[in-house]
Amino acid sequence: MSLLTVIKSHPRIKKFVHWLIVRSGHSRPRLWVRWFLNPFYHKHGKRSIIGFYARMDVFPFNNFAIGEYSIIEDFAALNNGVGDIIIGHHVGVGISNTIIGPVTLGNYVMMAQNIVLSGLNHGYEDITLPPRVQKVITKQITVMDNVWIGANSVITAGVTIGKHAVIGAGSVVTKDIPEYSVAVGNPAKVIKKYNFETGNWEKV
Repeated sequence: MSLLTVIKSHPRIKKFVHWLIVRSGHSRPRLWVRWFLNPFYHKHGKRSIIGFYARMDVFPFNNFAIGEYSIIEDFAALNNGVGDIIIGHHVGVGISNTIIGPVTLGNYVMMAQNIVLSGLNHGYEDITLPPRVQKVITKQITVMDNVWIGANSVITAGVTIGKHAVIGAGSVVTKDIPEYSVAVGNPAKVIKKYNFETGNWEKV
């Protein structure tokens, strides 16, 4: 039986280990985790860059990986506390982006500024409790290769954005977006698709 299995199977041990990693009521790991554990535990591709002022709330109990030649700009905030964050190669995570797992970004994804991708929601159904203390619900966000997401966009939990899609600035994406399409608006709707027969982007 592995150490991880032992920890997970004993509630008291699990609670204690969790306390060692993160203070109660906080969403970021303790300093010792950020300084001495994360740099060696998570995968960083060669020549990947994480801005000095990026907030990396990355925990060892979920996966975090950034591929080769990818960059996370200053003032971005990433949190894998409730789900893995996997970033492909040659990805640009823009200034002031927020990524809350579970999120997977393919290769050559380009993200402008002030974008939110959150695979996390809180329940609200029980009106005797504030949503803040209700059950956390997570759904995977997947952004395929070569996607371009415009500034100030929001990608909601459970969404998949297909290969080489473009999301216009200020869009709120609540449903899957097909590959080779352009989507804009709130909620985002497809306005163009690439026609491989004519070699053109055509309005729909």
